[in-house]
Amino acid sequence: MTSEAAVSTRPTMSSTPSKGDYHWVRSFVAGGVAGCCAKTTIAPLDRVKILLQAQNPHYKHLGVISTLRAVPKKEGILGLYKGNGAMMVRIFPYGAIQFMAFDKYKKLLSKQIGISGHIHRLMAGSMAGMTAVICTYPLDVIRARLAFQVKGDHRYTGIANAFHTIYLKEGGVLGFYRGLTPTLIGMAPYAGLSFFTFGTLKSLGLKHFPELLGRPSSDNPDVLILKTHVNLLCGGVAGAIAQTASYPLDVARRRMQLGAVLPDSEKCTLKYVYNTFGVKKGLYRGLSLNYIRCVPSQAVAFTTYEFMKQVLHLN
Repeated sequence: MTSEAAVSTRPTMSSTPSKGDYHWVRSFVAGGVAGCCAKTTIAPLDRVKILLQAQNPHYKHLGVISTLRAVPKKEGILGLYKGNGAMMVRIFPYGAIQFMAFDKYKKLLSKQIGISGHIHRLMAGSMAGMTAVICTYPLDVIRARLAFQVKGDHRYTGIANAFHTIYLKEGGVLGFYRGLTPTLIGMAPYAGLSFFTFGTLKSLGLKHFPELLGRPSSDNPDVLILKTHVNLLCGGVAGAIAQTASYPLDVARRRMQLGAVLPDSEKCTLKYVYNTFGVKKGLYRGLSLNYIRCVPSQAVAFTTYEFMKQVLHLN
């Protein structure tokens, strides 16, 4: 029996013609489902993170736990899920494109360019993350704007109205790409380290402790995959490492996305945030929440994707 990491580096012949049909579609669906499951799990924490990162005037004096308690009191329990509709519209294609692109880039780097080993995971992950961001960035801007709103102080009535308002008042199409540059710069190390860490832990685990950490894949018994709880652990570790490295750029991205909503909208650089708010309350404000949310998010994303690969016969 061989590990999935091992068999994925060399071409194999499918046992039936149908299993090779529409492989990219099945990979797309698997990634989309993984992304939606991951984000739904941590939607309340994501809302609080945006409120803290952008120094929302209604909650900027509160901490993570205090904000989690204050939002339901002020806006109702559904206030914790504000902007989640836009998130689901965005996250399905984002997760789908990211996971599908990662597989494609990994094969391209390995087979066409000759880059292999652990480094090709890092490069493929970075490229996949940036590809997904460029394709879905306008939806992320809409989601951030809706999540930043507080009950009684609404600028937008919904997703369609937000699209219409931003297009008319903030420079047309360019208004949907505020903060794209720091997002891409931050996404390169985030996605790269995330896929690199998970893939490396997975391959090392299956290589050195196959009986303890692995089990046969349900769709292909000849392939060894990680057990579910091990998948969750590896995904969580990958998310924590990746988020720590890219968090300051994520703060700058959110402030640029919110744009005209912020009173200091013209000063969204890392230098301004550092000089005004410092490291702890500026560049890394909300980081404790980010650790709480990124670990389960990445754990669920990678585990769901591994599960969907079995369901859709991608192994």
